[in-house]
Amino acid sequence: MSENAMPPASRVGWVDYAKGYCIVLVVMMHATLGVEAAMGGEGWLHYVVAFAKPFRMPDFFLISGLFLARVIDRNWRDYLDRKVVYFAYFYVIWLTIQFAFKAPGLAAEGGLAHVAALYLEAFVEPFGTLWFIYLLPVFFVVTKLVRDVPLLPVWLAAAALEIVHIETSSLLINEFASRFVYFYTGYILAPIFFLLVEIARKHALIAIAALIGWAVANGAAVQAGIASLPVISLVFGMLGVAAVVAICGLMEKRDLLPPLRYCGKHSIVIYLAFFLPMAATRTLFVKTGVITDIGTISAITTITAVIGALAIYWTVRGTRMRVLFERPRMFRLASKPRSSALQPAE
Repeated sequence: MSENAMPPASRVGWVDYAKGYCIVLVVMMHATLGVEAAMGGEGWLHYVVAFAKPFRMPDFFLISGLFLARVIDRNWRDYLDRKVVYFAYFYVIWLTIQFAFKAPGLAAEGGLAHVAALYLEAFVEPFGTLWFIYLLPVFFVVTKLVRDVPLLPVWLAAAALEIVHIETSSLLINEFASRFVYFYTGYILAPIFFLLVEIARKHALIAIAALIGWAVANGAAVQAGIASLPVISLVFGMLGVAAVVAICGLMEKRDLLPPLRYCGKHSIVIYLAFFLPMAATRTLFVKTGVITDIGTISAITTITAVIGALAIYWTVRGTRMRVLFERPRMFRLASKPRSSALQPAE
């Protein structure tokens, strides 16, 4: 696939919409399950989380692979700088921050040695909510390593890994097996997804009818408990990704929800920092009991987590603490460093 088949390198609105759509769903999942676990029940938002499960992370990974064709042929030094060291920097920073907040509780359970062991283990096995940015560099490296292998065999192997539903004690192995096919699909079929957006925009009524049909089928599969079965999970994962792409293409045409597009533009910022306002909000509601409806608490926690993460970003930008979201030049490998001394999380 050549770069000429791709759109210009400037930001693509529907991609930001798709990333925003996904990051909100990811935060919603963590917020809802956390509130439900703390309160010992399920709320109405649980059904939204369940509906999104077949496509929530597949879409995130596929979108992450869309523009890989632009950079995959770069020399290894530049490639590793942008696709490995970049994510590793933010992973280490925010892993340390998360441990700083969780250390007292972990130490009470097993002592300081236990905390230290868990911290070191997090460099081998992804920790908590940060597993996504741990896994992305692995996908980038593997894809470059198989760059000269025919596309179809690689895709079939990736699809087979998803279909067999590998379950081991390693989160890294399990998630690689179940997610790589979507990342690789985004890489090799990027022009197809851009074409899908154009078709959806030109035939909006037909696209909306198709999306309604997909929503009914997806909901029925989730309700019947078959959406996670082998083969079916891959089918609904791909259908869900196509649906999200089409929906976001339609939304971006009229720019219906600029805040969602903004969230997509800063999706990594939200992903890194949402756990702080999420945990604080959940604790506040659980302890005060000012609201007792689990679904409502889950919704408020989701909104607060997203806005809170952005608020942290807005607060530190322009200060020395901006290194929480911007990588300093000293942590770069690129042979031709950018003019800016800091590289933002995108």
